[in-house]
Amino acid sequence: MSPAKTFEQVRAEQLEYNARRESGYRERALKLFPWICGRCAREFDRRNLSELTVHHVDHNHDNNPSDGSNWELLCLYCHDEEHSKFEAYVRYGSTKESRASAATHNPFAGLKAKMEGKD
Repeated sequence: MSPAKTFEQVRAEQLEYNARRESGYRERALKLFPWICGRCAREFDRRNLSELTVHHVDHNHDNNPSDGSNWELLCLYCHDEEHSKFEAYVRYGSTKESRASAATHNPFAGLKAKMEGKD
């Protein structure tokens, strides 16, 4: 059994942990940006701040520029949706066609004749 830690040891460990965490990208992003989800515009405060996440726009968690240009704050739900879209893109490719074709179906074709009893 290890000896009990003194208050000073516990406090020193906590201060070191806080310093490491503040240097992380989440803490830097929370200082740079307003606490609002970039997608649904939900506002956050200290009570629910744990529900606000930092999303890497290019999906590279090692790309953390100091100006925050690769980050956006998203709520848990929007962050999950963003990653689901990215996974679908990786798995199935782009859903955007280069050229959309015009619709050819006319649901009202012959409607006037049917209403007049002519068929």
